[in-house]
Amino acid sequence: MTTRWSIVLSCTDSQGDEEKAHAALAELCKTYWRPVFAFICRQGHSVPDAQDLTQDFFAMVLKGRLLQRADRSRGRFRSLVLKALQNFLHDAVDKRHARKRGGDIQFVSWDDWMAEAPSQLSISADVLDSLPPERLFDLRWAATVVEHALRRLREECEAKGRRRLFQVLSGYLTAERDEVAYANLATALGIAETAVRKQLHNMRQRYRSLLRDEVAHTVADPADVEDEIRHLCATLAAGAN
Repeated sequence: MTTRWSIVLSCTDSQGDEEKAHAALAELCKTYWRPVFAFICRQGHSVPDAQDLTQDFFAMVLKGRLLQRADRSRGRFRSLVLKALQNFLHDAVDKRHARKRGGDIQFVSWDDWMAEAPSQLSISADVLDSLPPERLFDLRWAATVVEHALRRLREECEAKGRRRLFQVLSGYLTAERDEVAYANLATALGIAETAVRKQLHNMRQRYRSLLRDEVAHTVADPADVEDEIRHLCATLAAGAN
């Protein structure tokens, strides 16, 4: 299976299309700006400084400096980004007075980034404030991956004229069976309860497929996907407590 990360890694061996690899890397980075920004803020940097550092970090990634250290045996882009970010921040402290941050590459405007910032997932402020930087990074990563899958599911439903169906059922995609009031959902949608059960079942299957696809793009080895999904679920469960 070809993933965005495997495309990027193939280019490190000078066997791939550099333009295609750069596009794949840019797509990967869109999943990581929020975890990176949160991690930098948790290190004690002000919001303006964290914005500059985040931008500069991704400029480094897109220039290929991160890929020079890429280890093909480490299949998870998430792990590589966190390690690279820690190294980057260590270096940035030494260089902060030597040059102006921000670089000459702008990954995405902050207006665009911050417009996507509100999370669809409910994570309490107490949890966010109590997490160490590495766990906060993982939580923001997990939430972003889930939100990307949910957005794709919503867009698919809207394309089929099922926007209302998504609005009503999307909150139950991971609910336990006894937590779903099918009769109430049937009333809200104006359809039979049996139809609600079928639609929710189908939507859950599609959501799991989209979530798996989002995770798969961040690994080089398909064998790592299940481990990453388990890590994602465990991270979100811990964040909900």
